[in-house]
Amino acid sequence: MALTLRDRAVRPSRTRTRALPPLGGDAPGLLLAGLGVAAAFAVHQAVPAVPRLTAAVLLGVAAAHLPGLRPVVRGVARPGLSTAGKRLMRLGIVLLGLKLGLDDVLGLGWATVAMVIAVVAATFAGTLWLGRRLGLPGDQPLLVATGYSICGASAIGAVSQAAGSEEEDVAASVALVTLCGTLAIAVLPLLQHPLGLDTSGFGRWVGASVHDVGQVVATAQSGGAGALREAVLVKLMRVVLLAPLVAGVAVAARRAQRRAGAAPEGTAPEGAARAGGKRPPLVPLFVAGFLAMIAVRTTGVLPERALTLAGDAQELLLAAALFGLGSAVHLPTMVRTGGRLALLGLGSWVVVAGVSYAGVLATA
Repeated sequence: MALTLRDRAVRPSRTRTRALPPLGGDAPGLLLAGLGVAAAFAVHQAVPAVPRLTAAVLLGVAAAHLPGLRPVVRGVARPGLSTAGKRLMRLGIVLLGLKLGLDDVLGLGWATVAMVIAVVAATFAGTLWLGRRLGLPGDQPLLVATGYSICGASAIGAVSQAAGSEEEDVAASVALVTLCGTLAIAVLPLLQHPLGLDTSGFGRWVGASVHDVGQVVATAQSGGAGALREAVLVKLMRVVLLAPLVAGVAVAARRAQRRAGAAPEGTAPEGAARAGGKRPPLVPLFVAGFLAMIAVRTTGVLPERALTLAGDAQELLLAAALFGLGSAVHLPTMVRTGGRLALLGLGSWVVVAGVSYAGVLATA
């Protein structure tokens, strides 16, 4: 059949439309994170008292709740914002290693290592006990204890796979831990001077008591570069403890299945099987990169100009990551997590902050 003039007129247009695929994947979210970083830097320029990284977090939270941006943040931009909150954060932490020398790491001492282990053990055991006393359902006590004691939502995800936890328990626990960790960004800096903490002590307290790595960075940077350095070092010690904790949970879940007769001898429970091959390495890759950058800085081979550029890149990466983390906060969901779960979160927050503070004083 012969083509009409109308058919011939529209065909080139359709061809051009197919040649321009819609923007998708991580691109929209990363673009939004870049705009958030620019806005955060502009806020700091206008109000120097507001640090860039703090502004990035707050702008991320605002973007997630503004009527005009909310559908974008939850929809097409979500993959890229999640990538920013995870991968860009890890890259920023790796570059942060260039601000540290081996003498800084050795300066922490074995007393600090012992303090970190004691904080993790006390927080995990205390939160687990309190959650069970409050009668919280399912694995919520276990997951909240993990998030508070190790590294927030990422630790909850790893342990939930090993334990085979229900999605509802995981979502409620992540919401609670994210809310309390976000509140720490505003609350802990206000307590530095009333508690008599110097820059180093404040950084160690933040690193030992705040949940997520990004929240540690956002909280500690208000105390200056020295506080941020101490906080990240202490925090990464806690992150390394994730692997033995996940292994212990998997073993406990396997034994519980065998005692209940739900799994034949020699087989793993459903949760452990689902986690097969996805358990965290003994040392996470970004921690290894962070340590490698410390080694590079210790050699002194990098010129001052390269260290300055790396510092600028680190701040940009962390700002984008914190904007992504802030955009994941959903306040209405957190309000619905329930009174008992909120009480557990408050109690666990008191435990981890109190034990960490005592540990900092003991190792000062």
